[in-house]
Amino acid sequence: MRDFRELKVWEKAHSLALATYVATAAFPRDEQFGLTSQIRRSAASVPANIAEGCGRSGEAELARFMRIAAGSASELEYHVLLAHDLGFLTNERHEALSTAVTEVKRMLFSFTQKLKADS
Repeated sequence: MRDFRELKVWEKAHSLALATYVATAAFPRDEQFGLTSQIRRSAASVPANIAEGCGRSGEAELARFMRIAAGSASELEYHVLLAHDLGFLTNERHEALSTAVTEVKRMLFSFTQKLKADS
């Protein structure tokens, strides 16, 4: 069992989730149960799955949860694009969130590859 707080990828994913909550605070009220909720759930799912994987036994289980986290990150990536195209995110905020999502996805992929190589 690992301490998820010690993983850089968890730190980045947690920061991304926090930034996403801040960014969606200004979304239209009628999106509260739509896109706002969906973005927040997918953003929170990334560090949550990393944490859950760290609580499991074995590298294979950890790698499985890293792949689930990567799927949530891809979902978030699309929702951020949709929010931008709908005019809910500025170009600057969209770029910052997109860059952060891409970085987390790359880190998850690298970590998963390392887990495979070590097993």
